[in-house]
Amino acid sequence: MTRKQKKSLIRIIVSAVLLGAAFLIQKTVDAPFWVYLLIYLVPYFTVGYDVLIKSARNIAHGDVFDENFLMSLATIGAFFTGEYVEAVFVMLFYQVGELFQSIAVGKSRKSISALMDIRPDSACVVRGGEECVVSPDEVEVGEIILVRPGEKVAIDGVVVEGKSSLDTSALTGESVPVNVLTGDAVISGSINKTGVIKIRTTKPFGESTVSKILELVENASSKKARTENFITRFSKIYTPAVVGAAVLIALVPSLITGQWSEWIHRALIFLVVSCPCALVISVPLAYFAGIGGASSQGILIKGSNYLEALAKTGCVVFDKTGTLTKGVFRVTSVSPVGVSDDELLYLAASAEKYSTHPIALSLREKCEKTAEPTDVREVSGEGVEASVDGAAVACGNARMMKRLGVNAPEVDAAGTVVYVAADGKFIGHIVISDEIKPDSAEAVRALRDGGIGTVILSGDKKSAVDKAACEIGVDASYSELLPEGKVDMMEKIISESAGKVAFVGDGINDAPVLMRADVGIAMGALGSDAAIEAADVVLTDDRPSKIPKAIKISRKTTAIVKQNIIFSLIVKGAVLVLGALGIAPMWAAVFADVGVAVIAILNSIRAMKIK
Repeated sequence: MTRKQKKSLIRIIVSAVLLGAAFLIQKTVDAPFWVYLLIYLVPYFTVGYDVLIKSARNIAHGDVFDENFLMSLATIGAFFTGEYVEAVFVMLFYQVGELFQSIAVGKSRKSISALMDIRPDSACVVRGGEECVVSPDEVEVGEIILVRPGEKVAIDGVVVEGKSSLDTSALTGESVPVNVLTGDAVISGSINKTGVIKIRTTKPFGESTVSKILELVENASSKKARTENFITRFSKIYTPAVVGAAVLIALVPSLITGQWSEWIHRALIFLVVSCPCALVISVPLAYFAGIGGASSQGILIKGSNYLEALAKTGCVVFDKTGTLTKGVFRVTSVSPVGVSDDELLYLAASAEKYSTHPIALSLREKCEKTAEPTDVREVSGEGVEASVDGAAVACGNARMMKRLGVNAPEVDAAGTVVYVAADGKFIGHIVISDEIKPDSAEAVRALRDGGIGTVILSGDKKSAVDKAACEIGVDASYSELLPEGKVDMMEKIISESAGKVAFVGDGINDAPVLMRADVGIAMGALGSDAAIEAADVVLTDDRPSKIPKAIKISRKTTAIVKQNIIFSLIVKGAVLVLGALGIAPMWAAVFADVGVAVIAILNSIRAMKIK
C-alpha cells in the first residue's frame, strides 16, 4: 500500500471506532438530539472531510454532478432527516470502496510500471579509449557502448566484441535468454546476463526500441474505444437526469402526502445509487489492464480502440517475407549469362549495398567484396537500379526487367528469383530462398480454430508464394502485387469480410496497406520504422503466434467490459426502483454504487492475466 492508502485506511479505522462509540452513547445515554448530532459529526468529518472539500471545489469549477457531490448531498440529507448512523456509515462504506478501488487500480498499473523499468538511466560509452558514463540520449550513432553483466542495453546496435546471453522478457514476453555473438543485432531494454559485450550503436536513443515501446504504451490511453467514449457521453447525460428525477421523487409525493422526511430519504437513496462510477472507472480500467497485460507478453496495442477492433477480427491478411517467413534469405543458386558467378554476385551485391531488404542482405553476405554504388534508385515492388564501376546495373524482379526492356528468360524456381542486367543486357539470375518461421503454421491453425480467415498478399513470385501458402495452410494467397496492388486487394477483402480485417506486415512497402486495414499489425523486432509507425499493434518479437494471442486478449477484455456494463446497469436499475419505492435502505444504495464499482474493478483486473 502507498502512504496515501495507509492514511486512508487509518482514517477508516478511526472513523469506524468513533462511529461505534457514538452509537453506544446514543443507546445508553439520554440526551438532546443536537448532542447525538455532534458526536456523529466527529466520525463523519473524520472519514469524509476530503469528499466534502472535493465536492465544494468541483462545484466552484462548474463540475457539479460527480460522485463527490452525490455522496455529500446524500449524507448531509441523511443528517437532516435524523439518519445519523446511516449518514456516517454511507460515507464510511464509500471510503472503503474508494480504498479498494485505489489498490485495484494500483495493481493494474504494475504491468506498465514494470515496462517502464526497461528505460536505461545511463550508458557506458568508450571514447578515446576511456569509458564514460553518460545519459543515453548523449550517445551518437556509431559510437561504442560497453555493457556489463546485469546492465541494460541502452541503445540498439550490433555486437562488435564479446558474447553473452540477453534477457529480453520485458520487451518480448519471451523468458528464454537470447545468445548473442559478434555481428548480432541487439535491442535496447534487454538485460545483459553473462559476458561483457561492446556494441556499436545503430540508432539514436530516441529512435531505439526501448524509446518506441515506451512511447507506444504511454500514448495508448489517448485513443479510446467506442465503448469508452459512449460511457463518457452516457455519464454526462445520465447523472443530471437522475438528479432531476431525485428532486421530483422528493417534491411531488411530499406535496401530495405531506411525508417530507420519507420521500427526501428515498430521493437521497436514489441519488447515491445513481452515481455511474462503476462504469466510468471499470470500463477504461479493463481496457487499460488488457493493454498492460498484452504489453507484458510482447504485444503493444496503441489504444483501446484498436483493442476493441481486434476483438472483432474476421480475417487476418499476411505479408509473406519477414512476416510468415524468417526474412533470412540464402543464395541457393547463381546462373550467370556471359559473366562469371563471382562477377554476377559482385554487381548484384554492389547495387544492393545500401538496401535494407532481406534479399539485399543475403546478396552481400554471399559476396565478400563490393563496390561503392552511385545514382542508387530503389523502385518499390521491383528492385534497385544503380551505377557500379561505370555500368548501369538493374537488380530486381521480372517486372523491372520488362519495364527496362531487358530480354530476361522466365525462371520457375522454388524461391525468389533476382534478375540482373548490366547496361541494358541480361547477365543472369540468382535464386534466393527464405525459410518459414517455426510458428507460422501454428498461428494460422489457431486463427482458423477461432473462426478467422487467413490470406497472404505478397509481391513475391507466384511459385514461391504458393509454396509458402501450402506449407503454412492459409485459406488464400495472392502474389506479384505492387504496394498499390496490395491496397486494392485489401479493399476487396474488407468489402467481402463479415468482421474486421487485420493486416500483418514488416516492410516499408507494407505501410500503405497497414494503414488501410481495420487493424494494422507490425512485426516490431525486425520490422521497418515506417511499418511500426503505421501499425496499430506491434509484436516486439516478430512471432506470428502472438497474433491469435492478441486477438484472444482483446476478445476476453471486451467480454469483461460487457460483463461490467451489464452487471452495473442491472444492479443499479434494480436498486433505483427499490429505492424509489422505499424498499431498499441506504446501505443497499451504497452497495449499488461503491460495492458494484469494487466488484467491476476487480473483474477488470482479470484482463491483465489473460494468457
